Amino acid sequence: MQHRTVAELMTRQVVRARRDTPFKEIVRLLAENDVTAVPVVDELDRPMGVVSEADLLRKSADQTDPSGRTPIPHLEAWERAKAEGARAEELMSAPAVCARPEWSVVEAARLMEVHHVKRLPVVDETDKLQGIVSRGDLLRIFLRRDDAIRDEITRDVLERTLRLAPREVTAEVREGQVTVSGSVEHKSLIPIIERLCQSVDGVVSVSAHLTYRTDDAPRSPTDT
Repeated sequence: MQHRTVAELMTRQVVRARRDTPFKEIVRLLAENDVTAVPVVDELDRPMGVVSEADLLRKSADQTDPSGRTPIPHLEAWERAKAEGARAEELMSAPAVCARPEWSVVEAARLMEVHHVKRLPVVDETDKLQGIVSRGDLLRIFLRRDDAIRDEITRDVLERTLRLAPREVTAEVREGQVTVSGSVEHKSLIPIIERLCQSVDGVVSVSAHLTYRTDDAPRSPTDT
């Protein structure tokens, strides 16, 4: 089994800004290309940071409301510096949190979660920009066809990995929800089947309807 890679899901034609790109030009780049953020690159096309709509909106939020209905939000020093910024290098969130093309969907998703970011510039071994991958790109794995998911589970999980014959265990998939049915020799194999099925790209949930012939599950002292 192999998870889809970042290279398979990323956008390769990346809209980018230079460190001296002015505020209004960044707004124009976002609007004209229908994107919500752009990486900021140096002279060697290496990501330095990312400017997002949230970064740019700090400038609007820091303005006085003529109506007096809303107070000026409290900004930390670094937030105020961004609000007062005029060029990409002053506005960006830095350093850039980057991924590599060969990474799996799981690796990219975990990095996004750890750093609380919505997108990752993708760089090669020299740190040059190769693409960008977003949360939406990673979610595309859940658009996999049910028959493709079923075939991968049957071929790679049940037959190749676990050496189970088709007559023993079968998998059905509907809207990404997997139902595994049949009979196995050992009870301890059931959670392994569930875990491996869950790891297949595009699987939403796994329900196991499996019987077993031998109860080999570890017993606690209270069971004796």
